[in-house]
Amino acid sequence: MTRHFLDICDLTAEELRAIVDDAHARKRLRRDWPKGKPDADAPAKDRVLAMIFQKNSTRTRFSFDAAIRQLGGRAIISTSNDMQLGRGEPIEDTAKVLSRMVDAIMIRANEHDDVVRLARASTVPVINGLTNASHPCQIIADIQTIEEHRGAIEGKTLAWISDGNNVCNSLIHAAARFGFTLKIACPAAYKPSQAAMVFASESRAHVTVTQDPQEAVRGADVVLADTWVSMGDLDHDERLAAFQPYQVNADLMKLAKDNALFLHCLPAHRGEEVTEDVIDGPQSVIWDEAENRIHAQKAILAWCFSAPSLAD
Repeated sequence: MTRHFLDICDLTAEELRAIVDDAHARKRLRRDWPKGKPDADAPAKDRVLAMIFQKNSTRTRFSFDAAIRQLGGRAIISTSNDMQLGRGEPIEDTAKVLSRMVDAIMIRANEHDDVVRLARASTVPVINGLTNASHPCQIIADIQTIEEHRGAIEGKTLAWISDGNNVCNSLIHAAARFGFTLKIACPAAYKPSQAAMVFASESRAHVTVTQDPQEAVRGADVVLADTWVSMGDLDHDERLAAFQPYQVNADLMKLAKDNALFLHCLPAHRGEEVTEDVIDGPQSVIWDEAENRIHAQKAILAWCFSAPSLAD
């Protein structure tokens, strides 16, 4: 059976724990190695990863390219506009062709449904590199980062102070699977998707939504923020006005635990969703979080290839 990585909620808690543990192990075992040197097990030796981008990318593009190289394989990178996909070729046809040419496909897509359709028609693993609905790869790196600094994430309290966007939706899925409490603060017009909240309810996850950022942050172990205007958002001015009360600053961080971490998936707009003294301050672990995209992607790829975990 082909292993796709499309959403956190598609995997069991055991599968996700194995991926995060493998990410920890892969980072630990190659400390101070040159970044181009393959891992000792090289589980993707001679494999090829196709990477398709419908949206701009820095961290996803470079981390997946570095990841497949460190696993012993290589990548072919293209934007959809450079492919027949950009001229109207059905995504199912693209999936069938690429399945004959590469060993896995990572796609950053505008529409989540396109990724689902690609996966249904593909005979090789498909990985969701971000859609309008979710961003599961980012959440694996976030959990790895939190556990590096504060130990097991189970039982922790995370506060999401931002838009109820794709990253937030995947964080909701993760709260159910990893057993942490998630408090979301966002304007009423920018709540998480109804589907994500239904999943949280049916999974009996500890997820709450409020319009009060102080309430969400109080006593939190981790505070997370995201840009107020994401790629594709056309209501720029309306968003800036609505999110003004949701800035993560020093006063807000004081309501969290004294040793609370600050995370941001980047890119960040200093002075908007977060102040410089927070994102560049001692509680911020954003550079570890960005680096961990490589190790998380490697663990995801290894899982898709059914490679043995280095954590075993």
